[in-house]
Amino acid sequence: MTALRLHDYSASGNCYKVRLLLAQLGRPYDRVPVDIFGGDTLTDEYARLNPQRQTPVLEIDAAEPLTESGAILVYLAEGTEYLPADPNERAQALRWLFFEQTEVIQGIAGLRFRLITERIRPDGREAQWRRSVGDAALTVLNDRLGKSEYLAGDTYSIADIALFAYVHVADEAGFELSEYPQVKEWIRRVEGTRGYMNDLEPYPPNSY
Repeated sequence: MTALRLHDYSASGNCYKVRLLLAQLGRPYDRVPVDIFGGDTLTDEYARLNPQRQTPVLEIDAAEPLTESGAILVYLAEGTEYLPADPNERAQALRWLFFEQTEVIQGIAGLRFRLITERIRPDGREAQWRRSVGDAALTVLNDRLGKSEYLAGDTYSIADIALFAYVHVADEAGFELSEYPQVKEWIRRVEGTRGYMNDLEPYPPNSY
């Protein structure tokens, strides 16, 4: 089996989603902790791994390092139950990966990080804008999950893993998940899947 080495940050949902899939696949890997606020991504060595100086990064034997959490999920899920083989179903799964990066990252993940680390005021203009994006994203998810058990249909996939990472902590950004009952039920379903684990850590003091 191909050897894997994951460079990641323990408090990042983008990194957590990769660790979750690896756990559910039962796939062994070497984990390299990266302190993104301690300067670890600013070294020349890290820039050779990822010129964007972001996490996660997956090293795959002698292949070029793989960046972007969605791309890593697709690579790891290829040929498994977590990535549909049917072209239409696969496209639906990928659709949610794109949605997560454009809507959920801005409206939920970005707001959560900035509020927790006190970078913005809860009643400020940026917070209000991000909250409106997050509410719209949760409404889309709630409507979708009223039609199927999982985002790409009736089967759990990387679409659910990608969205779960930040949606399940949306309350930490001030969102009332009770207003989105289908999303709450979906979170419970994800937590009941085979091999589920949650090792997402709080933001450490040096992130403030």
